[in-house]
Amino acid sequence: MATDKSVMAVIRAARPSFRNDHDKAAFAVHATFLSSGYLLTATGPQALSDDALSHPSTEEVSVENWNQLDQEYAFVYVNPEKVSNKVLVKCLVMNEKLLIDALKEGSSDPAHLEICVRDYTIANESSNYSEQFKNLEQLVRRLNQDILAKLDGSSTSSSASNPPRSGSREARQEIHEPPVGFGGHGGAPIHPSGGDPGTGGSMLVGPNDPRWFGGEPPFPGGQPGVPPGVPPGARFDPFGPPDVPGFEPNRFQRRPPRQGNNVHPDLEHFRRDGDFI
Repeated sequence: MATDKSVMAVIRAARPSFRNDHDKAAFAVHATFLSSGYLLTATGPQALSDDALSHPSTEEVSVENWNQLDQEYAFVYVNPEKVSNKVLVKCLVMNEKLLIDALKEGSSDPAHLEICVRDYTIANESSNYSEQFKNLEQLVRRLNQDILAKLDGSSTSSSASNPPRSGSREARQEIHEPPVGFGGHGGAPIHPSGGDPGTGGSMLVGPNDPRWFGGEPPFPGGQPGVPPGVPPGARFDPFGPPDVPGFEPNRFQRRPPRQGNNVHPDLEHFRRDGDFI
């Protein structure tokens, strides 16, 4: 990359004539390309011809007529390390600004930079070129970052070409874990009967469980008109249509167990003479 010292060395070696401060800024752009290793292959009107980028010639030319155009500067460069790609650089005067665009052959996305000319030039006609510029180090740094780095492809984000590695924090963030309380981490298991496991309820309901016969409901308080065992606030649908004979809720309640009989009520009809069939 160019430095302010190498750029000033190019300016002194070329000894250009400046008409105004825009000339100074535009030539500083040209000197930055030369000190970065680029070769000038066309300038002025020749740099704006239709075949400026596609012309096969890569011969170096002089900087003569570089400021011949009015309110505009144009340069074509070739990088000796990448001779297949030429670069067109145009500098357009816009009031106190200089708009800089650099387009590489085969690309449709130019690198762009706007600078305020008076931030980097001094209005005097001194024969000492160092007295005609100021903040040259800052200008060269901006040209390196916003123009040359993009042309060389070194400004491409590494994250775009390198996806997160498996097991990294970024990759773990993309894995959706089950929410708490739905069988995921930290959620208490849901009791099959709908109750809180802390109440001492069991997964298995035996024949003597009080919930079959209207015993003490497992949920404190209960609900009026609702069979025991239904948790408070839960929706309860009746067994059948109200006030219709044959569909009373009591018809669907189980008979109390016989004394000394531990057989489940659903298995009693399989008994014959006290033994199972």
